[in-house]
Amino acid sequence: MGRFLIDVLLSMTPQPTPALDPPLQPILPGLIAITGGEGSGKTSLLRRLCGDLPALPGEAAHADAQWLDLGLPGQDAQTALQIWQERQAFSPRWNADLQQQLAGALLLLPHQDKPLYMLSTGSRRKVALVALLASGATVTCLDQPYAALDRASIGVLNHFLRDMADHAQRSWVVADYEADPALPWRRVLCLD
Repeated sequence: MGRFLIDVLLSMTPQPTPALDPPLQPILPGLIAITGGEGSGKTSLLRRLCGDLPALPGEAAHADAQWLDLGLPGQDAQTALQIWQERQAFSPRWNADLQQQLAGALLLLPHQDKPLYMLSTGSRRKVALVALLASGATVTCLDQPYAALDRASIGVLNHFLRDMADHAQRSWVVADYEADPALPWRRVLCLD
């Protein structure tokens, strides 16, 4: 798996000389889909990219990448506002206006002061999505972002991703079973 991953990620980026940079860097701007079945390594790839898991030999984490378990395990007593404040503390380019816009579009405003244990699975995941999308990270990793979302929330997420697809400096890496054909992917990597 390690060599395959390195080869796939190297093919994403033109290398003018033999690879002197870590193989996971740079990730090209735009939308990148990582697809694969259960157990194919999608989540592990995202977590290694963000430094949440140790890199494999020849890999390195991206200096400004964020991943978050969208289920927010172990944070039941916290509110959405507390989650967002915590994420803002280590996100130097946090966009508070975007946080508010997304919270409104995803219908979270009436629930932002409730402890997470009072929210549905879909609402918890929306809280985490707002945290990631508002972070301003150069590389934002979304791990199965559509799971447990209602149709309207999927529409909000896809609208955001479409709007950001041509960003000149930022990347959104979306790991899921398949790549949504309605989105303008820059790369689709299959780990099956």
